[in-house]
Amino acid sequence: MERSAGSSRRRRRSRPVLGGTMAVVAAAALTVTGLVSTAQAADVNNARNAGFESGLANWTCTGNSGAIVSSPVHGGTSALKATPAGQDNAKCSQAVKVKPNSTYTLSSWVQGGYAYLGVSGTGTTDVSTWTPGSATWTKLSTSFKTGANTTSVTVYTHGWYGQAAYLADDFEVTGPDGGGGEEPGPVIPAAPGGLAAGATTTSSVSLSWNAVSGATGYTVYRDGTKATTSTGTSATVTGLTADTAYQFSVSATNAAGESVKSAAVSARTAKPGSGGPGPSVPKHAVTGYWQNFNNGAAVQKLSDVPADYDIIAVSFADATATQGAVTFNLDTAGLNGYTDAQFRADIKAKQAAGKNVIISIGGELGTVRVDSDASATAFSNSVYALMQDYGFNGVDIDLENGLNSTYMTKALRQLSAKAGSGLVLTMAPQTLDMQSTSGEYFKTALNVKDILTVVNMQYYNSGSMLGCDGKVYSQGSVDFLTALACIQLEGGLDPSQVGIGVPASTRGAGSGYVSPSIVNAALDCLAKGTNCGSFKPSKTYPSLRGAMTWSTNWDATAGFAWSKAVGPHVRSLP
Repeated sequence: MERSAGSSRRRRRSRPVLGGTMAVVAAAALTVTGLVSTAQAADVNNARNAGFESGLANWTCTGNSGAIVSSPVHGGTSALKATPAGQDNAKCSQAVKVKPNSTYTLSSWVQGGYAYLGVSGTGTTDVSTWTPGSATWTKLSTSFKTGANTTSVTVYTHGWYGQAAYLADDFEVTGPDGGGGEEPGPVIPAAPGGLAAGATTTSSVSLSWNAVSGATGYTVYRDGTKATTSTGTSATVTGLTADTAYQFSVSATNAAGESVKSAAVSARTAKPGSGGPGPSVPKHAVTGYWQNFNNGAAVQKLSDVPADYDIIAVSFADATATQGAVTFNLDTAGLNGYTDAQFRADIKAKQAAGKNVIISIGGELGTVRVDSDASATAFSNSVYALMQDYGFNGVDIDLENGLNSTYMTKALRQLSAKAGSGLVLTMAPQTLDMQSTSGEYFKTALNVKDILTVVNMQYYNSGSMLGCDGKVYSQGSVDFLTALACIQLEGGLDPSQVGIGVPASTRGAGSGYVSPSIVNAALDCLAKGTNCGSFKPSKTYPSLRGAMTWSTNWDATAGFAWSKAVGPHVRSLP
């Protein structure tokens, strides 16, 4: 969310109008340059540490631009993330042994910003290929021939100056063995440690554990029988009997096989009538962000927020000196003397009127970082303390500068265990964050699905994006809203956990504003199958949660045109 009027939240997406064109160029580039040769029986992958499972071993990156990340990855548990800066294009390279007068296929999987793949020192014609960016993993491939005296080449990947970071994984230099031999395959991983039971309901138990090096997945066992699988470090076992004790264990898996099971933990499901996740939010709800700062929009007290808003997200909590921990400081001076006592009284009044008031974490300038067990605990403890202090009903996750699904999941699980079934949990990811279930935001949403209220993706400041049908859609249209919402609806979220987030006025965002009539048409299309554009979902989602806007203040600036039109329409959904 934006603190400054009409500003773009992310400089890396400063040319949204090129989105559709770039997608076409990328496809053309891959078609023209994707030269693939047929591997011979004796061919091997001559690249070393090709999947970055050993960090940056065998690789050299200019300007310390390369780093290893655990998500997203194409295969295994690690991938390269390289970030261009200034005059550095984030080039990472490796010297590879080859045979003279031989043909090799060079390939790699890439994601993110501009990504180039090439080879130099071939002794013949050096080649390269590229893509202008991809929201999902894309394979780059080309081929080259070595000269009569060539015994080593340099393979490389790099981004482009001033562009977003790119990811690379699973390099291959396939051809005759140059003398290094192919690297050994994976070994069976160790058993996971740290297995712990979290929130329980009458029919489910949430579990989490520590990541295992080399593991690509995990299998959860209930009383010795396979119950579910997970690609992350948490899972929820469902279909259980109320008030019953169970034993759980987990194993790690990869291409080599399955580890022994972890030490078991026991957990008992809740008793009937003791309640479970189910926050007191209307079936169809409108969410609005209330600004705790003055950026040119109308200054409001919470009491000024119209009744059309069911969830009011107070924006934003502030980071503290302790990593992961947050606090809240009311901007009394910026809000025309609005006092702490008035603010607290207004929260109670809104709740008495049946509204939920939650604290939002992050925003455009947010610096909250949760990427360790300690920071996860600090996050959950500090958010719960704010809930206890101010009476907030829950929390909104609006981290626009990166999110770690493993530790954010742990943090939210801990918070849920403290707050109980009444916790209101919302998220506001950017469009790029929800293009694939492998993204950190999407993984987090799925990991906490049993306690999640709604994901209100920000359908603005985005540029063109892929819809669930694989087509490219430009922001500002019914199709953009419906085709992108379809990814979440078909990617594992319940329709009641999906909302459409848009600016309340043209001044509320740098780009992507749509009129309330477009929002209402998109809601109709998804919930009832009417008023669709060229994209029409394969089925309807009558329990779609509703809509969100940034912000109640910009709505007020525009005479509440957004909430007056969208609020009643949301409540009229089936």
